Amino acid sequence: MPNYRIIVDLSDRMLYLLDQNKVVRGFPVGIGTMLTQTPEGYYTIVNKAPNPGGPFGAYWLGLSKPHYGIHGTNAPSSIGKLVSHGCVRMYNQDVVELAGLVPIGTSVHIRQ
Repeated sequence: MPNYRIIVDLSDRMLYLLDQNKVVRGFPVGIGTMLTQTPEGYYTIVNKAPNPGGPFGAYWLGLSKPHYGIHGTNAPSSIGKLVSHGCVRMYNQDVVELAGLVPIGTSVHIRQ
């Protein structure tokens, strides 16, 4: 049984999926702007929702910090840029893959 955790590296705009301490996948992400920065810290995934509607793309993974999450996007050109209101944006196919792998309760470390 995998023991997954997520690291979001803001400096290289990547989300890494780790099993134990080994990186098993890396995904490019879009992060918050200078004014609405993605919050650094330790969180957990508290809910998951397919097709949440609006700008959230194909999947929403809610974090233990209210109003923040990891989600898809209907603007794929925004991936790799400073564009969000603090959430972590992923390509829709990537967030669907990630959501299928990680359970609620998965730890998420957002760092510089």
